[in-house]
Amino acid sequence: MQPSTVVVLDNGGGLIKAGFGGEMDPTAIIPNCLFRPLSSKKWLHPSPISTTPSSAAAAAAASDPIDLTSAAVRRPLDRGYLINPDLQRDIWAHLLSSLLFPQRPNLGGPSHSSLLLTEPLFSLPSVQRATDELVFEDLGFAALYVADSPSLAHLYEASRRPSGLASKAQCSLVVDCGFSFTHAAPVFQNFTLNYAVKRIDLGGKALTNYLKELVSYRSVNVMDETFLMDDVKERLCFVSLDVARDLKIARCAMWETWESSRFEWVYLVLTVCEMGNEGNLEKDDILRKPGKENLLRCTYVLPDGVTHTKGFVKDPDEAQRYLSLTDGDRDQTPNGNADQPQVTEKLENRKKTDLTKNEFDLTNERFLVPEMIFHPADLGMNQAGLAECIVRAVNSCHPDLHPLLYESIILTGGSTLFPRIAQRLEKELRPLVPDDYRVKITAQEDPILSVWRGGSLLASSPDFEAMCVTKAEYEELGSARCRRRFFH
Repeated sequence: MQPSTVVVLDNGGGLIKAGFGGEMDPTAIIPNCLFRPLSSKKWLHPSPISTTPSSAAAAAAASDPIDLTSAAVRRPLDRGYLINPDLQRDIWAHLLSSLLFPQRPNLGGPSHSSLLLTEPLFSLPSVQRATDELVFEDLGFAALYVADSPSLAHLYEASRRPSGLASKAQCSLVVDCGFSFTHAAPVFQNFTLNYAVKRIDLGGKALTNYLKELVSYRSVNVMDETFLMDDVKERLCFVSLDVARDLKIARCAMWETWESSRFEWVYLVLTVCEMGNEGNLEKDDILRKPGKENLLRCTYVLPDGVTHTKGFVKDPDEAQRYLSLTDGDRDQTPNGNADQPQVTEKLENRKKTDLTKNEFDLTNERFLVPEMIFHPADLGMNQAGLAECIVRAVNSCHPDLHPLLYESIILTGGSTLFPRIAQRLEKELRPLVPDDYRVKITAQEDPILSVWRGGSLLASSPDFEAMCVTKAEYEELGSARCRRRFFH
């Protein structure tokens, strides 16, 4: 079997990356969904994308000329697991027949090709059977190999840095933070140690939903704008290195926006609750801090359906002002010392929110949304944050592996694209790790494509054919017995 006859399919909850083994980049990247705009009565397939946004919705919004305002979305995966095989069959068939095999007409289609498919860890037997039926009976592939994302991400990182610890020790801790969930998975000798994997039921989809709620309560109702709010999240959200400081900076701009509305005292209470230990906030403190030059404040313009059908950031330079804040700027405020009295503008001259405009401002939403990765309890989830999740995964392994795992943490998945996430994770992790262990976090070159590229490397290896389950074996032995070959 030639490497070029292996189809590599990284079937994510947000994006599907598909191509042929041995190549550097996938042939096609499409959102793993169907959508129905208000202008259409039919469910449509999103167009392929050439860029790699970190979510399916933003990818569709960026690539499709159709106005996706308030478009409905159907997804075959929920929380990472297949719940609608018929919809997944439709998406895969469109991908293979329209985007993939037309690029290689001499291959003869799926019946003359093998498939390397990524599947979430701990997939249920019923889901595995449904997947095997799709691959062998509906699509007619000649052979199948099922891999998990952490092992492929480790393989790609080890090949990219042959002199690195992940390659030399054949050991790493892969933090896969994607669309549906987050896994901290130890990998040893290219095999994921399933007994040590820890999971957080939170990913890019949950973060987008949280951002929808925040913006809908404070500015304009966007609960039906999945594609739009994905774009807002990816363009404007970032990970804070000091949450208490950034909340102190953000609150002045937000009070200025809301002080003339009937929600002003409700919002003050919400701000006090968000501040936690900063709960001794008083109204006078806020009023004497002007928000016009707030480093965190930025404006997003909504589509109007006439001059522009996509949303955009009003001032890209304004959106990047937060980069001037470093980890050491604990007492920095927009205009100097917070304790220094400042001239307060008259109430009637302060800037007010014009609800007739097709735009809204963001301040603390920009960093409170990614903050949920580190503190899921703030969303009411009874789960550990990312740093504690990593510690639990490491402690589940043999003690001899602990220093190696902490020194070779690999970040992958679209939700690791938030700026400063690696620095914040190291800051959170350091107090939880023994002092004599070194902590090193590596952000992958392209966290969206790293798993697919690892699959492409595996598919081009000379041993790949022997690792696959053929269609004849599936028909003779059934799904359950064939799956034992993929169990590690």
